[in-house]
Amino acid sequence: MTRKTIETGSKIGIYGLGLTGRSVAKFLDRKGFNLNLFDDSPTEAALAMAKKLNSEIYSCRDIADCEEHLKGLEAFFPTPGLPDSHIALKFARESQLLIHGEFDLAQMYDERSCIAVTGTNGKTTVTMMIDQMLNSSGIKTKAVGNTDTPLVEAIQDESLSKFVVEASSFRLGQSQNFSPDIGVWLNFSPDHLDVHKDLKDYELAKSQIWKNISGNQVALGNEDDAIVMSYRPSGGVFRTFGLNRGNSKVLNDWLFVEGRKLMKVEQLPRNAPHDISNALAAALTATHAGADSDAIIETLRHFNHLPHRIEMIIEHEGVKWYDDSKSTTPHSVTAALESFDNVILIMGGRNKGLDLSVIMPMLNRVKHLIAIGEASKEIELAFENKVNISSAESMEEAVGTAHAESISGDVVLLSPGCASFDWYKSYKERGVDFVIKVNDLLKGDKDVNN
Repeated sequence: MTRKTIETGSKIGIYGLGLTGRSVAKFLDRKGFNLNLFDDSPTEAALAMAKKLNSEIYSCRDIADCEEHLKGLEAFFPTPGLPDSHIALKFARESQLLIHGEFDLAQMYDERSCIAVTGTNGKTTVTMMIDQMLNSSGIKTKAVGNTDTPLVEAIQDESLSKFVVEASSFRLGQSQNFSPDIGVWLNFSPDHLDVHKDLKDYELAKSQIWKNISGNQVALGNEDDAIVMSYRPSGGVFRTFGLNRGNSKVLNDWLFVEGRKLMKVEQLPRNAPHDISNALAAALTATHAGADSDAIIETLRHFNHLPHRIEMIIEHEGVKWYDDSKSTTPHSVTAALESFDNVILIMGGRNKGLDLSVIMPMLNRVKHLIAIGEASKEIELAFENKVNISSAESMEEAVGTAHAESISGDVVLLSPGCASFDWYKSYKERGVDFVIKVNDLLKGDKDVNN
């Protein structure tokens, strides 16, 4: 979509000056818009940008602030992740301000094709797979959106043919007109109830990926997920993937994409159910985007899975240690446990208002559960009398307990099922700390044995 819905020179508010907010501000400034900048806790980078733009940074603490700074705006760009309950966003909606996200802005000014991927789990992996498949086919693309590069920044690179957009609910929920040429919805499970008003709002935000699909645009959905399938779009072309059903599926241990035999499941470097589903989604998407079959197969065979996603760290005295710090929902813990038996599970962090009990059916795979972080008491209450459980006051203590409880043939799995923001700045920092603590402990263990 290229229709410009905001008149050049209009007064625009940008609330939240993280990576995406700063990219939006710089883009709009170059286009000659009159900007009002907002941030409740501006960083040094935000302050430096505001100084360069000769702008102040405001904040809305109450209705009086909103009346003073938001009234008179002609459009409002909230940062991805600004809570639905934030006073500025509520005021903007009640005042019927034109609210847009960065995806809308990018498509106002750029006609190139967007392939968008959403889902509670797996969207980063699938986005990277598709990007690799297309680039290996000679189609120059870039993975953007919920990555290190916002879409509105990427469109300034004229050498790119397409964009593979990782589309979080935060970005989709703010989008009004975004319409990808291929929109992929991988799965749905509860998440982000610390940002969205409730589970239904999270669901509706995800569904925005297909809201404007029409004509020859393609919607790709997971036929194994009832929530995804309930939003089948009325326009466009609708195709599906699934483990045993859909237009792309597994048949006799082969991956079939649009009825064409692609490769054997055993050729995938990882083939847990969620890995197979992700592979099918990526292959189906890349096929519709014009990728070569050889490039798709080679990508799936040799794809280096991203760090902190069920990543094996070390095997020591018959015990395998895995880092799944990216797991921030109980459903992702369930997916991780599907791959293992005899698990010492390290779980916890800051719960995002999610129901932890969804992992109950998988507890038969867990020998011992070690609860960590703010949610440790909640975890203990949820699973007491269901599994052997203890708590740890630090990652070092958790790793030490896991080592003490494990014997040859066991798996130690960090799969927190919660956000990291109690002890850490990010899931990456949490995963790195886990790896350091494991290596330090096992190195000391080896030294003692020598």
